[in-house]
Amino acid sequence: MAIRHLKRGKSEADRSDEDGRVRKVVEEALRRVEEEGDAAVRQLSAEFDKYAPDSFRLTQGQIDALIATLTPQELADIRFAQDQVRTFARAQRASMTDIEVETLPGVILGHRNIPVQSVGCYIPGGAFPMVASAHMSVLTASVAGVPRIVAATPPFRGQPNAAVIAAMHLGGAHEIHVLGGIQAVAAMALGTETIPPVDMLVGPGNAYVAEAKRQLYGRVGIDLFAGPTETMVIADDTVDAELCATDLLGQAEHGFNSPAVLLTTSARLAEGTMGEVSRLLDILPTARTARKSWEDYGQVILCDTHEEMLAIANDMASEHVQVMTDRDDWYLDNMHSYGALFLGPRTHVANGDKVIGTNHTLPTRRAGRYTGGLWVGKFLKTHSYQRIETDAAAAEIGAYCSRLCLLEGFVGHAEQANVRVRRYGGQDVAYGAAAE
Repeated sequence: MAIRHLKRGKSEADRSDEDGRVRKVVEEALRRVEEEGDAAVRQLSAEFDKYAPDSFRLTQGQIDALIATLTPQELADIRFAQDQVRTFARAQRASMTDIEVETLPGVILGHRNIPVQSVGCYIPGGAFPMVASAHMSVLTASVAGVPRIVAATPPFRGQPNAAVIAAMHLGGAHEIHVLGGIQAVAAMALGTETIPPVDMLVGPGNAYVAEAKRQLYGRVGIDLFAGPTETMVIADDTVDAELCATDLLGQAEHGFNSPAVLLTTSARLAEGTMGEVSRLLDILPTARTARKSWEDYGQVILCDTHEEMLAIANDMASEHVQVMTDRDDWYLDNMHSYGALFLGPRTHVANGDKVIGTNHTLPTRRAGRYTGGLWVGKFLKTHSYQRIETDAAAAEIGAYCSRLCLLEGFVGHAEQANVRVRRYGGQDVAYGAAAE
């Protein structure tokens, strides 16, 4: 039996048309912010978010007042989640060490891991207040030692969301702006009269935010191209349809264009899961969003073997991959293209999204083929250095350098080496000719 698609989503051609429309909107918005600065930011915020306060940046007094509206339990839960993220980020940071080695007598090479000096963290929040996204970007940048962390989030129902603001503040943000979408990303990257530009943009967002980051890449660094959320469930008959359907719809509720894919070797599970999806969509409060994603982007693929499922999964490189099989560790050993793996029925994608400690800003649209997700290392730049401590080393390396430069025809390069050979090597070292 060949691989069978029991359900397909939108065609690539339809998706491409949508991308083109988004691209044009973003191009125009970025142009306006670059040319008009704060005035354009204010107009775009009023247009898209119906929000235009005297200042988008919150004062410390405003931050404190918002945090004071949260219950003790809400604050404790935010702190617990941040403790988990901080613990893992610190362990990751400790794995990245500066090095210095003596490769030849008197020749010292090394590298240092230096934080990016300013980062703009975008925290989505127009439809849902994404409290956890503040942990993933702001807190992780803080662990990396970034000296200026700017955080921006859209208003939620017309005003700042207290929980998101608390998470930004407790995570270590130095500036907090209630500003959303393209205008927030553009203001942080390009700079305005009131917001100095940053060196790097991070954080997830909708298709417009993702496209804005793509167009701004090069002028600033970015973490990755994090578009609409994706989820894949790889399952065999060791689990049931309710579990699979719940895990698929748990991510489909993110937006109207969130792909959700089931890969399975069990026809019974495939049919049962589609039935469970229909049942859950009748009772899920977020069904309006999840149903659209499932109808347009949901897929169910029936395979004969685990090897077939592995090949499809690696090719699709989904953002979230939930593995519930009789050989979960085999997938861990053999999966090479994905955002994050969730192994076994006891865990799930929501754990990674909200609390367990791994970062939830992950590659989408098959970017897992060439990059991992956001982590403390994304905020660090590894810079090399070299030092020559003896005359003999300067002369020896210089002689090799001179000959190799002339091999390529770079006479000026060679003379940089030659002057050191003459100065530090006397007449004992041959350069500009073949070695003995």
